[in-house]
Amino acid sequence: MTNYGKVARRIRVPIGFAFVVFYFWLARPTWRSMLLGLIGILPGLFVRALASGHVRKNEALATSGPYAYTRNPLYLGSLLIGIGFAVAARSWWIGGAVAAIFVAIYLPVIRDEEAFLSTQFPEFEEYARRVPRIIPRITPSADEKPATFSWELYLKHREWNALVGAAAVVAGLVVKTMVR
Repeated sequence: MTNYGKVARRIRVPIGFAFVVFYFWLARPTWRSMLLGLIGILPGLFVRALASGHVRKNEALATSGPYAYTRNPLYLGSLLIGIGFAVAARSWWIGGAVAAIFVAIYLPVIRDEEAFLSTQFPEFEEYARRVPRIIPRITPSADEKPATFSWELYLKHREWNALVGAAAVVAGLVVKTMVR
């Protein structure tokens, strides 16, 4: 793991909370922009939920479900959510900040996680050749060990926090829209 990768991993959540303040300060939502934003937010939440119900962190290489389409469905889901909230906010500054955070924070974290996975799971290199890093394949990669979604894993990974957080931000946007 690179030094910056370690730093990025540690600061990504605090940066996210700080970003929320910036977000509400600059957001100029309308009912229409919020509805358009939901086009990214809802699929992003779905992809993250589905991914969390397939991954057994540090126990097995996840290759089923959304992991048969992209190596990083959790980050893809987060990116979709970020784009959706940028659209809902109607702010180029927020869109730029979402892009900058993804490039400066999430891409280094992804690279470090993949370096870790390649040392822990010998099959990772072959998997990485078949499945793209972020942008999903159209058809799933051949999966040797099919797995089904696990609510137990979803709850264990506390993925419901993403849903609660997204609902809170949407509620804040609704209030801001009503007050304006």
